[in-house]
Amino acid sequence: MTTFRSTARQIAVAAKALALFTLLLGIAYPLLATAAAQTAAGHLANGSPVSAAGGAGGNAAGSALLGQSFTDSSGAALPQWFQSRPGTYDGAASGGSNLGPSSTELAAALEDRRQAVAALESVPPEDVPADALTASASGLDPHISPEYAYLQAARVARVRELPEPAVRALVDAAVQGRIAGFLGEPTVNVLELNMALQELDT
Repeated sequence: MTTFRSTARQIAVAAKALALFTLLLGIAYPLLATAAAQTAAGHLANGSPVSAAGGAGGNAAGSALLGQSFTDSSGAALPQWFQSRPGTYDGAASGGSNLGPSSTELAAALEDRRQAVAALESVPPEDVPADALTASASGLDPHISPEYAYLQAARVARVRELPEPAVRALVDAAVQGRIAGFLGEPTVNVLELNMALQELDT
């Protein structure tokens, strides 16, 4: 009988502890954290959506944190848009190819991309920047280098029949500096740039 009572008491204590910590950590803490995130940085907490107007409202065209392709159903680049880095931008299959510098497969893919970008932009192959040829480590990076963005400005302006200086000015405005002024390299968010381009062309 004593053993039964001791076991029952332990079960009761465990059940009470489970209920208490479920209430605190499973309900109260997530609600508090969500409320704090929504209050302090709602746009970021909601996935940094980008609308045609460049803000958080309206119909979201995507996320500022996640790249996307601007291609047709066959995978060919749509010339009226600035292009992202190579990749499928499939969030369910994020990751690198694991192909190293000695890989002949990677070398062939880079050369194919170099020739394709050079033909699209009407420039010599040696003028194609590295980020136009390689995906990011995650395969989801929404940014390109300013060099690659400026390279595309002439083509975008020509296809859309816009003044090239106006398109280059969009790139100027889209360049994001180094983090804290010294970390990383300047970048351009392709989705945000294309949304600004859409606004210019309407």
